[in-house]
Amino acid sequence: MTGFVAVHTGAGNFLDETLYQNVCREACNQSVNVLYAGGSALDACERAIVILENSAATNAGIGSNLNWDRRVECDACIMDGASLQFGACSNVADVKNPISLARQLCERQSKLLSFGRIPPMVLVGQGASSYAREIGLQLVPAEHMISTNAAKKYDHYRSLIMQYEEINRAKLSPLDTVGAVCVDAEGSIVAGCSSGGLMLKLSGRVGQAATYGAGCWAFMDESTSMSAASCTTGNGEYLMKTLFAKELVDDLITCNCPITSQHLTYKKKLLESPFLSKQKVIHAGSLSIIYNTASGDGDLLWAHTTNSMCIGFMSTKQKKPKFVLSKLPQNLTCGTKPVINGHHFKLI
Repeated sequence: MTGFVAVHTGAGNFLDETLYQNVCREACNQSVNVLYAGGSALDACERAIVILENSAATNAGIGSNLNWDRRVECDACIMDGASLQFGACSNVADVKNPISLARQLCERQSKLLSFGRIPPMVLVGQGASSYAREIGLQLVPAEHMISTNAAKKYDHYRSLIMQYEEINRAKLSPLDTVGAVCVDAEGSIVAGCSSGGLMLKLSGRVGQAATYGAGCWAFMDESTSMSAASCTTGNGEYLMKTLFAKELVDDLITCNCPITSQHLTYKKKLLESPFLSKQKVIHAGSLSIIYNTASGDGDLLWAHTTNSMCIGFMSTKQKKPKFVLSKLPQNLTCGTKPVINGHHFKLI
C-alpha cells in the first residue's frame, strides 16, 4: 500500500528537540511499515500514535501530565475519513494505549450491539476501562502510567499553583496533545490524537483530544477526488468551542491554496472567533493533509501560535522520515498569530 504519514508531539515550548526527533522518526517508520505490509490508513495512524503514547517524553499515554489529584487521565480520538466514523475515550487511567480503545470504538460504530442497541462513540472513566478489558486491550496498574518526570513536575508546580493559570501555561506544560494524520494513494484518510491534558487539570476534565470536531477530523469526498484531515493541539477548551479540527478540514477540502486556507482558518475561525472574543492569547497548533486522489498530489501543512512544534513525516517512497522543529518567528508574539508551513508530496 502506497501512503503518507505525519506526526507531531504537541505545540508548546520545546527545550530539547532530540527527545522528540527520535520518537517522531520511530512513529513514522513503524507507521509506514504498516502500510508496506498492506495495512490500512487507520492501522497506520493508530500505530504511529501508539509509538508516541509509549514514549515517556510525550504528554500522552505513559508519562502524561498529572491532574490535580496526582493521577493520569488520558484522552484520545480517531476519525476515518472514508467511513466518517469517529471514536474517542476520556479520563482513562489504566489503558496503556488510549488510541487503540478510540480506534476500536471508531471501527465498531457500524455494528449494532445485541438487541439492536446503538454502539458507543465515546466512553469515559471506569466504563472505558471495563470496555477495553472486555475487548482484550492491555490494561496496566494506574501508577504504571506515571513517569518519574511527570511526578517531579507535579510535585514542583503543585506548590506554585497560585502562579499557575495563564501566566505560566507555557512553562508548566511544554508539551501537549500528540497526533497523526495518514492517507493512502486511494484517498482513504485518517486523523487521530492522544493527550494527558493540561498539568494540574481538574479531575474529570475532558479535553479536545476526546471531543468530536475539535481534536481531529477527516473527510474523503469521492465526488471531487479530494481528501483532507487534521489533528489539533493547544488550549483544549478554545479548540472545543470553535470545533477547530473540523473547520480546518472544511476549509481545506474546497480551497485553491492550502497555505492561504490555513491562514484564513486560524484568523477567522480561531483567533478572531466570536466564541473567544475575550481571549487575547490563544495557544494552538495543527497538522493537516490535503490530497487529490485523481492526480496523486498532496500537501502536508503544520501551523502553530506557540513558540515551537515538532513534526515528523514520511511516505512509502522515502527511505527515511523527515523531522522538522518549527519555530515561531521572533517578530510574532506567542499566542496571537500562527506560523504556517508545508511540504508537497506525490503518491502516484
